[in-house]
Amino acid sequence: MRLLRPGLLGVIALPALFAAGMSAADAAGTRLTVMSFNIYGGGANEGKPVDETVAAIRAVGADIIAVQETRLEGHPCTADVCPAGGPSVTQAIAAALRYHYYEQTAENSALWANAVISRFPIVGATPNDLGVAINVYGRTVYAFNLHLDDSPYQPYQLLRIRYGKWPFITTEREAIHYARLARGEAVKLWKQDLTSARGAAAAFVFGDFNEPSHRDWTQAAADIGRHPIRVRYPTTRAIERKGFIDAYRAVWPDEIAKPAFTWTPTTSPDDPDDHHDRIDFVFVRGAGLKVKSAAIVGEKAPEADIVVTPWPSDHRAVAATVRFGSRPPIGRR
Repeated sequence: MRLLRPGLLGVIALPALFAAGMSAADAAGTRLTVMSFNIYGGGANEGKPVDETVAAIRAVGADIIAVQETRLEGHPCTADVCPAGGPSVTQAIAAALRYHYYEQTAENSALWANAVISRFPIVGATPNDLGVAINVYGRTVYAFNLHLDDSPYQPYQLLRIRYGKWPFITTEREAIHYARLARGEAVKLWKQDLTSARGAAAAFVFGDFNEPSHRDWTQAAADIGRHPIRVRYPTTRAIERKGFIDAYRAVWPDEIAKPAFTWTPTTSPDDPDDHHDRIDFVFVRGAGLKVKSAAIVGEKAPEADIVVTPWPSDHRAVAATVRFGSRPPIGRR
């Protein structure tokens, strides 16, 4: 772990009881609700007020929120090159919630306008800026927040939907190759930063991966025509190999009954120029940590388990509640 760099950490004064309606379990420090949310340029890509993003977070009651796209898309913006532009909305969101926040400002392949917002103090950051350490009632918890490259995008390659300069493909082997080409370097950076979380009470991996899960693109899903073929996508498999659990699939293991599409509420399921998918995730790891609930947050049912209107983003969000196995040692800070 390294010290936070000046200017990246924001501290908003917290209310004494943190939040109205906090349960006894929350106050005892045994339960934590987390959220991954691509906020679509803070909602500003469609001229949305930041209040709508704040309302979505409040509806979940999230303690830790990993946000992606805190800034607008800059110009020019193409499938292969799209810089972030304009100021971040992170501080405004944190101020409305009265939470702490940390802007992930490093420039690398795993980040694109990312930030972590937390009810609890943020006390450190990892070397590549992919994660932060958070003091949760005396426990050290790590939150890794990734926003991975969307080009080449394998669902579009397989479905012959033109996106960027990349060729169409037909096989699982090709899909895995291009997924690694797009996101492999970012996964390596994350593995480097993960070493900072040794001994932590819990670690979370959040993010817009711009890559589906191997738990969704199964043979069963291909057999019913939901996806063109089975693909054992490498990014979610790499995270699981490090001992992490896909929080949503831990609660809802049936990918046929609960597809949990996070991309996208902005197009219809039969749009020939798009393909709906689960590309936003919450992964959890920790001794004695239990996933108690998980939900997709979005604009309407049945696509969303938690409905918030108006909905400000072109992604649905993912939320999960976990419970710790025991209380931290007395006196630990």
